[in-house]
Amino acid sequence: QVQLVESGGGLVQAGGSLRLSCVTSERSFSSYLMGWFRQAPGKEREFVAAITRSASMTYYADFVKGRFAISRDNAKNTVYLQMNNLNPDDTAVYYCDAGEMRNSDLSSALWYSYWGQGTQVTVSS
Repeated sequence: QVQLVESGGGLVQAGGSLRLSCVTSERSFSSYLMGWFRQAPGKEREFVAAITRSASMTYYADFVKGRFAISRDNAKNTVYLQMNNLNPDDTAVYYCDAGEMRNSDLSSALWYSYWGQGTQVTVSS
């Protein structure tokens, strides 16, 4: 089981920004597709963004396109989520996960559900 530790969440006003981090001690980090997910109260966990092993490709949910950016630093075993222009609908616990590509379409990736404790993001209006 790969252990993932998310951080960087907090309370921010609408229009503000946060940068989330997810780090692992897993030596094979660079071999994984990495992604961010979120779960709002009373809702199911949903996909937010994904990035390939070499960071050559990224994929975003429609509701974050143009506002969020996923990146990774394989030397630091870390994946990031830069979140800009936040709104109250972005309030959720954010999680990262590892996975693999089934084909060239990132939307069909297989995720391993290595859920950590998540990091809370709260956006006030």
